[in-house]
Amino acid sequence: MQQLTPYHIRQQCRSGQFSQNTSGLAPGFVQANMAIIPAQYAADFLQFCHFNPKPCPLLGMAARPGARDMPALAADLDICTDLPRYRVFRHGALVDEVTDISPMWRDDLVTFLIGCSFSFEEALLADGLEIRNLTEQVNVPMYRTNLACQPAGVFSSNMVVSMRPMTPANAIRAIQICSRFPQVHGAPVHFGDPAAIGIHDIYTPDYGDAVSIKPGEVPVFWACGVTPQLAIANAKLDLCISHAPGHMLVTDLSNSKLAML
Repeated sequence: MQQLTPYHIRQQCRSGQFSQNTSGLAPGFVQANMAIIPAQYAADFLQFCHFNPKPCPLLGMAARPGARDMPALAADLDICTDLPRYRVFRHGALVDEVTDISPMWRDDLVTFLIGCSFSFEEALLADGLEIRNLTEQVNVPMYRTNLACQPAGVFSSNMVVSMRPMTPANAIRAIQICSRFPQVHGAPVHFGDPAAIGIHDIYTPDYGDAVSIKPGEVPVFWACGVTPQLAIANAKLDLCISHAPGHMLVTDLSNSKLAML
C-alpha cells in the first residue's frame, strides 16, 4: 500500500479494498481531515476554522453545496467513498462508522478539508526524528484537552491534540521543523506535563492508540484536526459527517508546497 499514489489509494477506498488508518501512506503528499455539514452552518464553521488555525488549518472547501469533488486538491474525487472510513453524527451523537456515505448524501451538504499532522511527519522523519506510532505500527494517540478554542456561531469546543514522545532536544528540533508547516498544524502547542493541558492518563488516549514513552522522553503535543469533530458534536446539528480519526483523505497536493521557507 505504501507504494501506491494518492489517486490509487482513493480508488482502493472507493472499491472497499482499503479501510485502515492512513498514517505513513503516500509519502510526500498532504493528508486531510474532513468535515461535512449542512450549508446553513457553513459560514459559522468557516469562521471557526479562521478563529482557530492551529487545530483547524483550512486546506479547502467545496465550491458549492452538494458538490462531491474538490479538483484543486484531488483528481476524480468522490468525497462519499474516497476516505477509508467515516463517522456519522446526528444531533451531536456519534451514530455510525461507515466506509461509504453515498446513501445519506444530501444536496445541502458542504465539505471542508483541514490540514493533518501526518503531513509534517515526513519532515520529522527526514531529519532523523522517530515517529513512535509509525515505529509501533499503530494510529497516533489523540487526547481532549482543557485548551479552549474561540467559538464561532454554533461551534465551540476545547482543542484535541495528537502526541509523539521525544527527548527534550528532539522536541525543540520538532518545534523548529513544524513551524514551517502552519497549514498542517504547525509547531507543537505543548510538551511535558500532560496534566497541564487537562490530560490525566497519557496511556489512555481519547482517540487512536497508546504508544510507549521511553526513559528520558517527554510527550510532545500538536493541535489536531479531530478538534472540529468535537465542535460538531457540541453543535448538535441534525447531520454531520467526518473522517474517522486517523483515516484521512490522501490528496494530490505535495507536502513541499506547504512548507514556508
